[in-house]
Amino acid sequence: MLDISQTALADGLGISFQQVQKYENGSNRIGAGRLQHIASILQVPPTFFFDGQADLRPVAMRVAPFDYVTEFLATGDGLSLVKAFTRIKDAKVRRRIVGLVEEIAG
Repeated sequence: MLDISQTALADGLGISFQQVQKYENGSNRIGAGRLQHIASILQVPPTFFFDGQADLRPVAMRVAPFDYVTEFLATGDGLSLVKAFTRIKDAKVRRRIVGLVEEIAG
């Protein structure tokens, strides 16, 4: 429906596509944090996964100013950068990296 493969979703989550299949078929439960992460990757609100929601369009379709973010995350470089950045646990290091990139970008 959202035109993303299980492999791409798994890569975004840092897990195997087999784990995504287990989530999809219901053999493994999905915690709230993981559900939030999945919703973020798919650019939908977490309520997307529950019945009775009126607006099920991806967030990117409802909020035009962030189209550039969605486009970047859809690239191999964007996905790799986000995966690597989210593995950095130290908030100070992440802030320094953001500062460095902002300096480079001018």
